[in-house]
Amino acid sequence: PRPVVHWTEDGQDRQARWRSERGAPPPKNVVVIDDQTRADDAYGLACQGVGLLWRGDFQNARQLLTALASRVDHKSRRSGKRGPKGDAGSTAAQPPVKLSDAFNLERQARSQRARTLGFLLVPLDADYGIPLRRAPDLRQACLEAYGPVDEPSVVSLRELQGVVGAHEWHVKGIPVPAAGGRIHPCHGVFSPTRSEYIDLVARAPLPAAAQAPAAVAFDIGTGTGVLAAVLARRGVPAVVATDQAPRALACAQDNMQRLGLSDRVRVVQADLFPEGRAALVVCNPPWVPARPASPLEQGVYDPDSRMLLGYLNGLAAHLEPGGEGWLILSDLAEHLGLRTRETLMAAIDAAGLQVLDRADARPVHGRATDPTDPLHAARAAERTSLWRLAVR
Repeated sequence: PRPVVHWTEDGQDRQARWRSERGAPPPKNVVVIDDQTRADDAYGLACQGVGLLWRGDFQNARQLLTALASRVDHKSRRSGKRGPKGDAGSTAAQPPVKLSDAFNLERQARSQRARTLGFLLVPLDADYGIPLRRAPDLRQACLEAYGPVDEPSVVSLRELQGVVGAHEWHVKGIPVPAAGGRIHPCHGVFSPTRSEYIDLVARAPLPAAAQAPAAVAFDIGTGTGVLAAVLARRGVPAVVATDQAPRALACAQDNMQRLGLSDRVRVVQADLFPEGRAALVVCNPPWVPARPASPLEQGVYDPDSRMLLGYLNGLAAHLEPGGEGWLILSDLAEHLGLRTRETLMAAIDAAGLQVLDRADARPVHGRATDPTDPLHAARAAERTSLWRLAVR
């Protein structure tokens, strides 16, 4: 059954469909607020898990969300300054925090922040119109994210902003010269904003088997289809791009059409490998072996390294003689203490594979050079690698 949110307004019980892409349940208690509601009062209610259904000016709702975020972040900063006995401002020496603990604490803090800010709610009409003063027309963005609908709904303002951001990325696209144009990510599909792993695939020497006239390459977990497009641009005659998520499949197909590669790249639904064998099998699995807190995090977190191990263990059975498997993987998990290099090498060996070569690239995103990031030590040391693998 579709989740429903309930509230009382003007003395009447009301309800609407509840929308949450991160899988949050509808709040059990909901109050109606407007422009007269003080930010401190709204923050107190949100901290108690009370949903705040906005009935005022839409632009004022955005300002309130900013005010709530400021209060959440201020509380987080104060908590970070507490001494070992909980005394605010204590200067007692602190034991060094393991990066794995820092990683878990950061995830907890981000999850709590998202939960608190997610309690500011806005209504959507049956056509995704927003029945609030000065509300923008976001119907196309909602249609792309949620699909056709014929009933009113309620969504958190924070999620709605994410929907709008995804729509803007989809319209604008991300320039990827190695793919021959722009890649247009869709809502809920991991965006190729980190260029270093794309550059590694664009520069790695193609195996001779992948340059034969009838050669086929597989792109496992294609997402937007960016790596499949890069392989096609490099001259691989045919590419099969696989994914399980319907959104990713539609997104990859759309990008192949935009780039004029639909005749060379076939997008199919599969759990990892399609049928048959290929001269080149490329995979860029999620880099961190942790459980995603929402469907939107599935492009980042790979619980129990399921996709990584599934790729390695199935690679030998899907390679043509003389073929190669390209594994694109960051070592961030190693620096965080979530996986060791020995574990990775043992998994490669257990799969009957050998390493032909490895190319590394430094991260180019801003967080790698931000000393205030709680995971700065790991991010500064991170390297993204392309492992060229062959059957032993």
